[in-house]
Amino acid sequence: MTEVVDGERVSGRSVLGRTLKYLREKAGKSLGQLAEESGYDKSYLSRLESGERLSKITVMEDLDSYYKTGDLLVSHWKIARIDAFKDTYKEYMRLEATACLMWAYTSDVPGLLQTEDFAREVLSGPGATAADPEASEEQVAARLGRQLLLTRRPAPSVRFVIDELAFRRPSASQQTWIGQLRHVTGVLDQRNVVVQVLPFSAGVHHLMGKGSLTLLWQMDGTAAAYTEGDSSGLLTDEPEEVLRHRLSYDRLRDLALSPSDSLTFIKDVLEEHRS
Repeated sequence: MTEVVDGERVSGRSVLGRTLKYLREKAGKSLGQLAEESGYDKSYLSRLESGERLSKITVMEDLDSYYKTGDLLVSHWKIARIDAFKDTYKEYMRLEATACLMWAYTSDVPGLLQTEDFAREVLSGPGATAADPEASEEQVAARLGRQLLLTRRPAPSVRFVIDELAFRRPSASQQTWIGQLRHVTGVLDQRNVVVQVLPFSAGVHHLMGKGSLTLLWQMDGTAAAYTEGDSSGLLTDEPEEVLRHRLSYDRLRDLALSPSDSLTFIKDVLEEHRS
């Protein structure tokens, strides 16, 4: 997401960096003093101010507390994190952030349910798009930032239909995988989040091998459908297309385990990996 300043487009990350520098200078602090008092590395803070790096949201929470600026930096960070995503994904994220109802199907553990360690493994693996470790860390931070929508107020109603394959393909680290499974079961304590597992016994289905599907509804009743494959995504708000995707989703949901049976299934997989 960008804004226009003097006829030039400025990234959200640059705006955040300028705000960080302004607050530090207004407080009469050098980078060295800020590093000593905040506990963050001086070179790291410098790169945040220059817009070269995107921090985790917790860093902005700490600096908001340090500067006594409420949630100013956190709100800037929520905009800046979008820079870490591809342009084709940004409009979808805008709709996702304001949706009151979201239904999603995926054959993998969805990003909204991933732990930091699991997200890092996914985003830094051989097939990852990030070209270097720092880029991977920015994508991890941005992905974790998306998860804020699950706890915002008013909370959206979210339903995931997740293929059994997602729970049968563990991460490289057993500790990471156990943590991931625990996290999913913990998220289900939130009344606005439902997970249904689509078991292998459901057989071949029409979305198999075609990537993920997400349906979003806004408070004004408008809806959009987003489909994503290995290298591209398509967002549509055409009523006929949205209806077609909704019917596809309905069929998968009907094939999936009930929410309670799905929770039992995930807990059983967790016990298998604990033993």
